[in-house]
Amino acid sequence: MLYMATWVLHYLLVAFLIAISYNFDAASAGITRHYQFDIQLTNITRLCKTKTIVTVNGKFPGPKVTAREGDNLQIKVVNHASNNISIHWHGIRQLRNGWADGPSYVTQCPIRTGQSYVYNFTVTGQRGTLWWHAHIQWMRATVYGPLIILPKLNQPYPFPKPYKQVPIIFGEWFNADPQAVVQQALQTGAGPNASDAHTFNGLPGPLYNCSTKDTYELMVKPGKTYLLRLINAALDDELFFTIANHTLTVVEADACYVKPFQTNIVLLGPGQTTNVLLETKPIYPNATFYMLARPYFTGQGIIDNTTVAGILKYHHKPTSSHLKSSKNIPIMKPSLPPINSTSYAANFTKMFRSLASSTFPANVPKTVDKKYFFTIGLGTNPCPINQTCQGPTNTTKFAASINNVSFILPNKTSLLQSYFVGKSKSVFMTDFPSVPTFPFNYTGMPPNNTMVSRGTKLVVLKYNTTVELVLQGTSLLGIEAHPIHLHGFNFYVVGQGFGNFDPTRDPKQYNLVDPVERNTINVPSGGWVAIRFLADNPGVWLMHCHIEIHLSWGLTMAWVVLDGELPNQKLLPPPSDFPKC
Repeated sequence: MLYMATWVLHYLLVAFLIAISYNFDAASAGITRHYQFDIQLTNITRLCKTKTIVTVNGKFPGPKVTAREGDNLQIKVVNHASNNISIHWHGIRQLRNGWADGPSYVTQCPIRTGQSYVYNFTVTGQRGTLWWHAHIQWMRATVYGPLIILPKLNQPYPFPKPYKQVPIIFGEWFNADPQAVVQQALQTGAGPNASDAHTFNGLPGPLYNCSTKDTYELMVKPGKTYLLRLINAALDDELFFTIANHTLTVVEADACYVKPFQTNIVLLGPGQTTNVLLETKPIYPNATFYMLARPYFTGQGIIDNTTVAGILKYHHKPTSSHLKSSKNIPIMKPSLPPINSTSYAANFTKMFRSLASSTFPANVPKTVDKKYFFTIGLGTNPCPINQTCQGPTNTTKFAASINNVSFILPNKTSLLQSYFVGKSKSVFMTDFPSVPTFPFNYTGMPPNNTMVSRGTKLVVLKYNTTVELVLQGTSLLGIEAHPIHLHGFNFYVVGQGFGNFDPTRDPKQYNLVDPVERNTINVPSGGWVAIRFLADNPGVWLMHCHIEIHLSWGLTMAWVVLDGELPNQKLLPPPSDFPKC
């Protein structure tokens, strides 16, 4: 009997452990989540002006997509609008699956009117705040939304569990049609007209005319911790953000955990995301608080130098005395750095460090197979014959380039498609320069010749190549910061500084212990940044400035990562519903 009892207990224990293992494996494997994005025209009123804009499911901003690490996402995009469309899942690595990355004419042809396409991808080894947006012309002015990747079940955050999580997505509002704005700029060669307002979650707020009713309000309880998921979806503006009389603790950047640090002001370039913890006052403060965002800019052009305001309000148990005095509650206003505060921007950026823990290691490449040095900045193209332009001179148009190559997108196929079918020679070349063709004093007195070349040139990398890339800002037509986004990869920021990069001195100061891991990095105004990444994702991957006009002017290039030898190191074939050109 004792033997039988022991055997039964052993059987039950084994069954229990198998059940736990099964449930754990199921949780780790994730589930499939389905969404449908209907691209449609919607009438939206802001600043007392009603206009028709392109939206997803009639929402501005678009719907929040939520998943857990390990989940499969199947998002069907149906285009009911007259504009071509494609959606980029900003920050998702899309391992071996560039077909789901989204940039038009890079990894796919756009989804045309009446067509649909299912973006089918699995979130592998990532968790945090990302976002999605249109990736064709200036469609992302209105087509964007949050993409929240939660940790696996039962996997805690490496910081105090928040009471509530709140996405706040910054944007820009144009009274004009953004497509008309960029087309006019490209035709005349001038800089684009600025937006008319900035927004919090699509709302411009009380500092703009006719917008008090369109104010984002964040209601909080005293003595709680809130996780604010900050996303900069603005087309052309880097933004400072602050909340009056409150300190924020930064815990994540671009969906990568960082060593927590406190700040009163957060800076986000277009495309960047930052998670912050907001500790509310322990007791009701008898005040409300402005949340403000305003641009950081050091360039020469015209920008939307306005301030968007939201309001932080505290819940209070209603009493008769409170109701009588609620209309007289003061509102506290914070201050922000000057618009050109490069020193603040640099000091803030240097605060970011990876956790570099056993659970979340910093796998920065310690050795490098390939080194590249890319200059980035503005330049000019000649004005067409018999036309007067409005660029730096009446005979030039504004342009932008990397290593003096202004990128030309194909328009009849995609780079990835031509590569996959072996017909890339007629679409792109693989002689993108690894160093500047014409060296000069990059951050000093600019040369007289500001003309850039034009072409569709890529860099080819063997699978598993370790890459070090120095991005050097230039003073051509003025100095300004450039938020550079790399598709298909995260990278480590191992160094940064002002002036010209010194290949002898500066690498000695690299941080190879806990450098921050990101997908979008600000190249400092008048400076440089060094990044490292492992080319372990086969396909064709775009790298570009996330200031939209700079992308339109050609400040972009792409990497071809070849297949590896093993089956799980090769690019997957395209899906059956892949958009046709």
